[in-house]
Amino acid sequence: MRKIPVKNLKEGYTFSEPVYIDSNNILVPAGVEIREKDILRVKSWGIDHVETEGDLVSTGTKKKGTTATYGPLSENAAAYQIYFKMIENMNEFCNNISLGLPVEASYINEISSRLLKSIREQREHIVSFILGSEIKGKEMAKSLVNTAILSALTAMELKLPHHRVLHVITGALLHDVGMLKLPKTIVEKRGGLSAAELKHIQSHTLHTYKIVSREMRFPAEVGVIVIQHHERWDGEGYPRGISGNTIDIGARIVSVADAFEAMVSQKPYRNPMIGYQAMKNLLSDNLRRFDPNVIKAFITTMGIYPIGSIVLLNNGTLARVVEVRASSPLRPKMKLLMDEAGQIVDKGSEPVIDLLNDKSLFITRAVDPGEIKKKNAGKPI
Repeated sequence: MRKIPVKNLKEGYTFSEPVYIDSNNILVPAGVEIREKDILRVKSWGIDHVETEGDLVSTGTKKKGTTATYGPLSENAAAYQIYFKMIENMNEFCNNISLGLPVEASYINEISSRLLKSIREQREHIVSFILGSEIKGKEMAKSLVNTAILSALTAMELKLPHHRVLHVITGALLHDVGMLKLPKTIVEKRGGLSAAELKHIQSHTLHTYKIVSREMRFPAEVGVIVIQHHERWDGEGYPRGISGNTIDIGARIVSVADAFEAMVSQKPYRNPMIGYQAMKNLLSDNLRRFDPNVIKAFITTMGIYPIGSIVLLNNGTLARVVEVRASSPLRPKMKLLMDEAGQIVDKGSEPVIDLLNDKSLFITRAVDPGEIKKKNAGKPI
């Protein structure tokens, strides 16, 4: 961590990683501008230094109207702090697994409870971070937390009882930790795997099961999720090749959530897929990998254009989806980012567009944020 004197902070400063007041409290998340009241607050507490692992990426000196902010991070810093802290906690847990240190079930239970509470209280914000956050260096932890959020939403849509929802969240948080027991040369290999290497990768479900059931002593309801999450609806999965409803419902939920999360995440060998394309891929499964009822519940809760998606409207404006409706999946609620003239809307004052009320507007296509980066080179998004 690099220490920064509070006296050197200026309004508008933005860092590539979170800025911390201390080890437990974030002053601002990554990519969020420091406000004057943030600086005054830490000064009033008698704090001389803050800390960050990031770099200064903006001094806030650009002219008004020239900075495009397409991510959701600045809209609810408190929710993002909760989200980021869960990823930090999971990252610490993963590090302990890698080092062979003992791990406690209570540690994961606390994260599971906090995650479910956050979804119930701030659902739209928490979901938006799956597509909108750029956390570096904690890829597995981020993947596990995102999969758990998506799994929780799907389990709730399927009306699973509270204790089963918690089982699903716990299984999702742990489903891939067995990968940490495998050689990095295989896990991180680019290109095709040999038959022997593929068997190594597939063994991660057994490693995970041992960690979950033997070391952490979670109940069988959690163990069955982690060992079955790569089983397929058509019976072509592993480790046992079971099919259909024989597969545990929690495992079927985590399977869908894990697949979506993998498609929309940055990988060493490819760029992330936009949420709309990932949804199309799930819809085209045709009873091969996934339970169709789970797919239906997943799309009902996430929408065809998931929260956080950037979309182009028929009038040429650019907007970000902030709320979806199961009854009208093609007509979500959005915030305007760029008007018809190509002018970027001032951050914090983006008008809300509700396609359910404005019938003259409709979505023409989903937009890859990478396209916007090229068109607005040098402007943070």
